[in-house]
Amino acid sequence: MFLLPRRSVRIETGRLTLRQPVMADFRDWSGLRAESADFLIPWEPAWAPDHLSRKGFSNRVWWAQRAIAGGSALPLFLIRREDGVLLGAITLDNIRRGPAQSGNLGYWIGAPHARQGYMAEAITGMVHHAFGRLDLSRIEAACLPENAASRGLLEKCGFKYEGVAQSYLQINGRWRTHVLYAALRADRRGRTDAG
Repeated sequence: MFLLPRRSVRIETGRLTLRQPVMADFRDWSGLRAESADFLIPWEPAWAPDHLSRKGFSNRVWWAQRAIAGGSALPLFLIRREDGVLLGAITLDNIRRGPAQSGNLGYWIGAPHARQGYMAEAITGMVHHAFGRLDLSRIEAACLPENAASRGLLEKCGFKYEGVAQSYLQINGRWRTHVLYAALRADRRGRTDAG
C-alpha cells in the first residue's frame, strides 16, 4: 500500500485554528453539514448520495492528505480554539506554480456560526499564509451573483471584483454564472492586517 508523506498545516488566527480534517472529525462534520443543509445547498455543487456518510468523509480526509502532501490544495477545517467546535471549512485549491503562482479559494460555514466574523478571520489567515508561506501572487474566488453575503465577505477581505464567468460551476445541479474576485499580492489589493 502506497503511503503519502505526512505533512500537516496549521494556521492560527485570533480565535481559530485552521487544520486539515482527520477521521475523528466525522461526527462533528456530518452533524454540522446535516444541520446546515438548507443554508448550504443553494450555494454548493449537488451533494453526492453518500455525502454525509463515513465512507464519503473518509475519501475527503484521504483527498485532503494527498492534496496537502502534493501541494495542489490546502483543505482546512475551521476549529474554534476556545471550545474545539468545528465551524466550517476553507480550501485553497487548484494551486498553480510557475508563472501563475495562484490558487482558487472556496469556503463554507455552518448555519449556527454564520455572520460572527469567523469566515472573514479564516480568509484573512489563509490569504496571509498563501502570500507568505506559499509564495502565491494571486488568489481567486467565485460566487453566485445573488450571494450578497459571500460577495460582501470577499470585498471585506480585500478581494476585488474582476468580472463574470458564464456557466462557471454546477450549483445544486444547474450550470450557474458566477462573479469573479481576486486578491493580489503584488499590488496589495488583497492586503490583510495579519502579521
